[in-house]
Amino acid sequence: MLKTKPLENRDFDLIKAAEKVIEDNYRYGRHHIGSAVRTKTGNVYSSVHVEAGVGRITVCGEAMVIGKSISEGDHEFETIVAVAHPHPHEDIENCWVVAPCGMCRELISDYGKDTDVILKYNGELVKCNSLELLPEKYTSDVK
Repeated sequence: MLKTKPLENRDFDLIKAAEKVIEDNYRYGRHHIGSAVRTKTGNVYSSVHVEAGVGRITVCGEAMVIGKSISEGDHEFETIVAVAHPHPHEDIENCWVVAPCGMCRELISDYGKDTDVILKYNGELVKCNSLELLPEKYTSDVK
C-alpha cells in the first residue's frame, strides 16, 4: 500500500508541461512519452523520451528530463511526472499519466530520495515519494 499525497495546483501545471512537450514533439515510433520535473528552485523542465529500433537503448522521458535539468545546473528535484501520447491507431483523445518503469524508479531515487512522483494509483492521480515505488532499494551507502 503506497503512502500517497493529493495533488496541488502546481502538480497539474507540471502534468500540463509534460503534455505540452509531447503534444508538440510526438512522432510515431520515435517519441510518445513526455516528462516534466519541478526542481526545488521552482523551475520546470520538460523533455520527450528517445525511442530506438532496439528497445534496450531507448532512453525514457524521466531520464531525459533529469539530464536536461542537471545540464541547466538544477540538481535538486521536487516532483516528476511522465505522460503518454496516444498513437494514431488508438481510440484515445488525450495524454495520460504513466508510472515510471523500474529503471526510472532507480534513477529518480538515485538523484533525489525526496523526489515525489505523480502517478495513477487506485484510479486517481496522486503523488508519492520515489522510494515508495522502490522498497528495499539497493544502496552502497554504509550505515
